[in-house]
Amino acid sequence: MIILNNVTKTYSARFGNRKVLDDISLTIMPGEKVGILGRNGAGKSTLLRIISGSEKCSHGQVIRKMNVSWPMGLSGGLQGTLSGFDNIKFLCRVYGLNLEQRLEQVEDITGLGKYLREPVATYSTGMKSKLALAISLFLDFDCYLIDESLSVGDRAFQERYKEELDKKREGKAIVLVTHIESQIKNHCKSFYVLSNGKLRKFEYGINAINFYKNLKSETQFELG
Repeated sequence: MIILNNVTKTYSARFGNRKVLDDISLTIMPGEKVGILGRNGAGKSTLLRIISGSEKCSHGQVIRKMNVSWPMGLSGGLQGTLSGFDNIKFLCRVYGLNLEQRLEQVEDITGLGKYLREPVATYSTGMKSKLALAISLFLDFDCYLIDESLSVGDRAFQERYKEELDKKREGKAIVLVTHIESQIKNHCKSFYVLSNGKLRKFEYGINAINFYKNLKSETQFELG
């Protein structure tokens, strides 16, 4: 399992400290499918980075008793001067994976074709995301962290990626953070909304979605 005990994350800004996560506690059990809704800037990606261990919390404690993925779709780990193929080759050497098999998998999922031989720095944002997502499927984890990646790319890519992800995540825990309401309804069994630094749990997905819709309506009203 993964346990977050009273996790707080604060960033320094010109106008003072900004508290993104405020005293959050969360337990993720093996095989649990957790969906977290939140508006842009609510702290969803920050929460995933803290769960993964790629970023530290300001206060609190994170206990990991499962093998946790990095946030899937994170393209920052790709080396821009190398081609997509060379990035794949490097990871296969590090983790002792079969290059031919993994290359075929990436080509099938991404449809990048000849562009896999071009430097990643020349890729569009969408192409980088496709490559990063496909590479994220290389390794087996007990818990997969997904940052709105189910909406990346065209329909053909989404279908291929979802098919591979479904194979990987069978019996595995997932934490999906998104602002797209249908994603948590279709993929999750535990439901949360992240707002004003607080994480609120709901028994049913429809309740989380309705609460989230009201948050969006309130924001639109205030802006109007």
